Amino acid sequence: MKASALTAARRLPLWTLAAATLLAAAGCNTVSSPVVRFDRQTTNYGDAKSVELVTNEFGSTDLQMIAEKMTGSLLEAGIFQGRPTVTISTVKNKTSEYIDTTNVMNSIQTALVKSGKVRFTRSIQEMQAGVDELTRQNQSGLYKQNTTAKVGQMTAAKYSVEGELTSIVKQNAATKDVYYKFTLKLFDVQEGTIEWQDEKEIRKTTKR
Repeated sequence: MKASALTAARRLPLWTLAAATLLAAAGCNTVSSPVVRFDRQTTNYGDAKSVELVTNEFGSTDLQMIAEKMTGSLLEAGIFQGRPTVTISTVKNKTSEYIDTTNVMNSIQTALVKSGKVRFTRSIQEMQAGVDELTRQNQSGLYKQNTTAKVGQMTAAKYSVEGELTSIVKQNAATKDVYYKFTLKLFDVQEGTIEWQDEKEIRKTTKR
């Protein structure tokens, strides 16, 4: 460094020199995204719609295929005229696996609600929460009377949805075959008739 430059540098405040040093250091290093590792494993986000075949047990892809098939079939049937009300009754799991059938029905219900062609009333499992809220508003004395939801004003469901998931498992030393069948029915609550019914079959085979 020349004498004039050295003299000028000595006249600079200390914080200016420190900042210049940090900027120079940053320019010499490549900035990379942090990678977090735990127990020699790495975790990445994936496509929620990609095919999942970790095992041949019931998985996310099966749920998505069932929901897509049932939703499409219901909407194509032309039953939902004038946005009728529907409630989810029971969805039985008759397989040997633990499968959250509520999760399957939530996906179907979400797609139907988004279609704008049907309204859902509270299911049997959800009804108690509604009753508790009505009781709280009308009997706690905490609310203005002209703002409370009135008892006896709920809209009854015209249709009820019932379903079941079954499976058949066959296995030998080299192969395991799992067959699933999801059946869904739409009942007219007043008449007790089946107005629509469809099913989705899935087969998954694993070989050693």
